[in-house]
Amino acid sequence: MSAAHGEQVRVLEEHGQQGTRSLNMWGMAFFVISEGLIFANLIAAFLYLEIRDGGKWVLPNFELGGSQIPAWVFPAGINSIILFSSSYFVHMAGSGIRKGNQRQLVTGLAVTIVLGLIFLSGQVFEYVDFISRGVTMGSSIQGSAFYTLTGFHGLHVTIGLIFLIILLVRSIRGDFTAQKHFGVEAGELYWHFVDGVWVFVYSVVYLLPLILRA
Repeated sequence: MSAAHGEQVRVLEEHGQQGTRSLNMWGMAFFVISEGLIFANLIAAFLYLEIRDGGKWVLPNFELGGSQIPAWVFPAGINSIILFSSSYFVHMAGSGIRKGNQRQLVTGLAVTIVLGLIFLSGQVFEYVDFISRGVTMGSSIQGSAFYTLTGFHGLHVTIGLIFLIILLVRSIRGDFTAQKHFGVEAGELYWHFVDGVWVFVYSVVYLLPLILRA
């Protein structure tokens, strides 16, 4: 009787944990969707300005050793590869803890954080270079839209990094298990969202002007 009762309680607890985790994930999904709507409005505003002016507003090329490198190649293109690569490692972290692999979790989070920091450093480098060439928020309405959109994305990358660093510290402490790891799932979802948004930001800000001028 006691053994059967204990098994029944264990099953109920597992169902309760799964139900709570499912509810939490729905909440996280709605949060991500709400953030996505904000990005959609910013992208739509930039898209309107770009199409209205026929792609006349362009970002300056980066000068390296006397050569002109298009802005969509460096640093933005390299930055994009770095950010997209980080999605693999954050997925690796989530996949690891789902299998109970603590080492894979820690490694995946650590590499994702490093790649995210490199991305932010590249964005700061880009801003400094553009500002030195006179491309500022006050130089034109497109310049303002550029810094608003890319800066808003950079803010989300920063928030994501803070989230991942907290997860890394907790992972090292052994706070997550194969049965209890909602925080990791939430962090993984958020980071994939940040990466996915960058596809649209990069396409509209850096690639669309090339098509309009073609």
